[in-house]
Amino acid sequence: MMNTSKRTCSLIGLGWLGLPLAERLLTLGYRVSGSTTTPDKVATLRHKGIHAIELRLSPAPEGDLPTLLDTDVLVVNVPPRAGQFGDQYHPEQMRLLAEAVRGSRIQHIIYVSSTSVYPELSRDVYEEDVQSPAQSAAPALATAEQYWLALAPERAVTVVRCAGLMGGSRIPGKYVAGRTVESGTLPVNYLHQVDAVGLLSAVIEQGLAGTFNAVAPQHPTREAVYRQSCAAFGYAEPTFVTPDKPLPFKRINGDRLTQATAYRFVYPDPLSFPYQP
Repeated sequence: MMNTSKRTCSLIGLGWLGLPLAERLLTLGYRVSGSTTTPDKVATLRHKGIHAIELRLSPAPEGDLPTLLDTDVLVVNVPPRAGQFGDQYHPEQMRLLAEAVRGSRIQHIIYVSSTSVYPELSRDVYEEDVQSPAQSAAPALATAEQYWLALAPERAVTVVRCAGLMGGSRIPGKYVAGRTVESGTLPVNYLHQVDAVGLLSAVIEQGLAGTFNAVAPQHPTREAVYRQSCAAFGYAEPTFVTPDKPLPFKRINGDRLTQATAYRFVYPDPLSFPYQP
């Protein structure tokens, strides 16, 4: 059922996915606030109609967090930064942020996660396949999910595990150009930016709670996608070789979310994804 009572939304993270989501929510009638780590972007974001606030998670929140938490809906879209920070940096960011949220008036939290939590099970994978860090191929990310899920049932909590996000200048061929690829026969698990925004908007509008996969319903092979992508944008085609033994894989099943939201994909087939190089 459409939820018309939640008319304010804050987004922690206004990057490649967060900004177009914020712009969509503005068109749906929400009053939108959002965070950026870049002071120079505040004026530009405010010009778009977004109440932009400088915020850093270092890993403790630094900035005007109380204003961001004075909202009905909170979307947390902070890509994990491991590298020099270590695997536990992101979970600690999320733990501290979730503790701050606990005392707020927020009714609905959406945490944008990733299908990288799933191990390569060589079959279709479903939300139930990872319910704890011990089951996960990315235990730190699964731990971060748990910090948010622990805020239920006092408020609605949604974990959306997005597949490989593509669109705009994120072009598959760019990442394999001229390389040797053994995984050509494996299925892709991709999600176009337009549909990521569409699915997250549907979750917010419908007040949907739970853990869900977000992925395009069609899974062509990597070879098919890479060849087409390289040909379309002039990248050097990779060399596809057969591995000595079959490689493990995963095929992400996203039926639960699409059925719960009745969402219709704009780009269901990764072979038909549009890009803007």
